[in-house]
Amino acid sequence: MPMSEGSVEIKELVKTYTDDRGRPTFTAVKNISLPIQDGEFMVLVGPSGCGKSTTLRMVAGLEKITSGTISIGGRVVNELEPKDRGIAMVFQNYALYPHMSIFNNMAFGLQLAKKKKDFISDTVGRTSKALGLDHMLDRKPHALSGGQRQRVALGRAIVRSPKVFLFDEPLSNLDAKMRVQMRSEISKLHAQLGSTMIYVTHDQVEAMTMGDRICVMRDGLIMQVADPLTLYRQPENLFVAGFIGSPPMNLLKGKIQKREGGLVFVENAEKNGLVFPLKGRLEQLAGKYVDKEVVFGIRPEHLSDDIKEGLAAPITSTVEIAEPMGSESLVYLKAGTGNLIARIHGEHLYHLGEEVTVQLNMDKVNLFDAATENVIR
Repeated sequence: MPMSEGSVEIKELVKTYTDDRGRPTFTAVKNISLPIQDGEFMVLVGPSGCGKSTTLRMVAGLEKITSGTISIGGRVVNELEPKDRGIAMVFQNYALYPHMSIFNNMAFGLQLAKKKKDFISDTVGRTSKALGLDHMLDRKPHALSGGQRQRVALGRAIVRSPKVFLFDEPLSNLDAKMRVQMRSEISKLHAQLGSTMIYVTHDQVEAMTMGDRICVMRDGLIMQVADPLTLYRQPENLFVAGFIGSPPMNLLKGKIQKREGGLVFVENAEKNGLVFPLKGRLEQLAGKYVDKEVVFGIRPEHLSDDIKEGLAAPITSTVEIAEPMGSESLVYLKAGTGNLIARIHGEHLYHLGEEVTVQLNMDKVNLFDAATENVIR
């Protein structure tokens, strides 16, 4: 069955940089494979140096591939020039021509392709109207705000009707409010065009709010690929658990021990830290880890100061930092020998040193193998 024209398949992709003598110095991308469906919004996310931008630049044809293949619409494009790949790229720095009007910046690619004037005028007109730029087509880039310039860069990509849009941290130069607005505009644009989009960012909030699927990368490797909720609820490893979510998942290192009444997780067992009895699913998962080190993970919103009967035993903790945010508070707690972050709903104002009793929702706990750092399934 032939692939749709906007599909992208990255297969066993490697990028190794070499010195002047051709000797390998650094491998930025390490044998990754990633199929992207036609019309999908795929986000590549990870910390600086993880290989996400290098991967995007190889898809664009701006970086030479060391080994592996990249296919667009079922056609291998390894040796094709960027202009022949059916892609359009939107950069972090907009890359607009300062001496050209907004109209000419958007029309430049079509002019190079020798399209007819009527076609160019109609295409730029429709696109600029959709982006709210139609009343400023005669202005130069210096007369626009950062958000408006980013929209011009988007418009320049849209008018080319590419098979695939590539975004390389396009919102990094915008202020917080404008980033939220542009996130919404790009998502709406994806819904309208139905085009394949590959979006690189280091911001996991951008990734979670925009992507159909998210590819989390670290040190040139893919850590996990999944939809946002799966990544959040079922991280495959400690890196994803700690990277996705703001604030991140609470992670406590300890051991599984057998005690009267069943298995328990003991945080910092040598110093008699927190103890959490394991029941049902967790007890089954922990069965092979008795007297072994594991990592106990729970999201901040699954700690509550609303104590209920029949759930895990409450724990007493001390407030170290409180961040009131209106309808909820992020409360940094010292409990046992460890630290926990709780996202507590309501308008209560917590104070430094205050004692707070919290209860964990044990149904939401993930256990990780401390040696492999992979989740225990």
